[in-house]
Amino acid sequence: MARVAEVSVSTVSRAFTVPDMVHPQTRRKVLQAAEELGYQPNRAARGLVTGRTGNIGVVVPDVANPFFSAVLKGCAARARGAQHVVFLADAAEDPRVEAEMVGAMAKQVDGIVLCSPRENSAELHRLVGTSPLVLVNRVEGGLPAVLMDSADGVRQAVEHLAALGHRRIAYLSGPAASWAGEERLGGLRAAAPACDVEAVELGPFPPTFQGGIQATDLALARGVTAVLAFNDLMAIGVLNRLAARGVSVPGQMSVIGFDDIEMASMTTEPLTTVQMPMEAAGRAAVDMLLDDPQPTTELQRWLPTQLIVRSTTAPLPAAPAATR
Repeated sequence: MARVAEVSVSTVSRAFTVPDMVHPQTRRKVLQAAEELGYQPNRAARGLVTGRTGNIGVVVPDVANPFFSAVLKGCAARARGAQHVVFLADAAEDPRVEAEMVGAMAKQVDGIVLCSPRENSAELHRLVGTSPLVLVNRVEGGLPAVLMDSADGVRQAVEHLAALGHRRIAYLSGPAASWAGEERLGGLRAAAPACDVEAVELGPFPPTFQGGIQATDLALARGVTAVLAFNDLMAIGVLNRLAARGVSVPGQMSVIGFDDIEMASMTTEPLTTVQMPMEAAGRAAVDMLLDDPQPTTELQRWLPTQLIVRSTTAPLPAAPAATR
């Protein structure tokens, strides 16, 4: 390759291991030669020289949840652009498994993106010594984090329902250990009185389609005219159960989800939801990890949320929902 690129062997080595020490034009010649020859650098060997693996770990509570799939997509895109590879671990909504996955990955990666961690504060701080961490959707003192403004998303949802005339709504909460869930409850408790809305808090429920089905009967029994679900999966479960109970949406009940996953626009009545910047959060988390594994300046990066109005919200019905 050195002969093809018309440089020394040591220059080729530096172009792959310490590219900042090679003139950009020279490095381009080396990379072009590598492409022509079909060369792929040995990541393990390079790691011995640089002390870096070229790998990033991502740990999620539930890989089947489309929210985390979207965050992962953002992580992978940004990592790929930086010539890094992503290792994925599914913690199965179990804090103990989460800690085990971080420990198992620590020596194989340059840092870990920990999405919506369920561990307590002491456990999270214990993990800091194993590998550089960036959190997504969790505030923990001293740890870098990318945060989506859930509280403001709830404010937008409540104001939307109030503007449609709804005065008694149900909020279906998700996992008890979810920081985003706490933020949403905080936003609800601030926005509801300000909008002259009574909020009935129900749950916690699993953040799944089945969790939404489970919660729907409880919401109907409380005589509400609108439902705000912890996430879109739950909201889709609510739509399913309302249909089974003979309650029309949005004619007799309005429903709002959270996240704006791809399925939200595919339901029979496209779902009104709060859009979370999931892919952007994944990209930002990898940026923070690569820019400085333990940043000292920007510890938190907040991303805005936005209400997306579709077909599952409408003005307050003239009469309460009749069910069967």
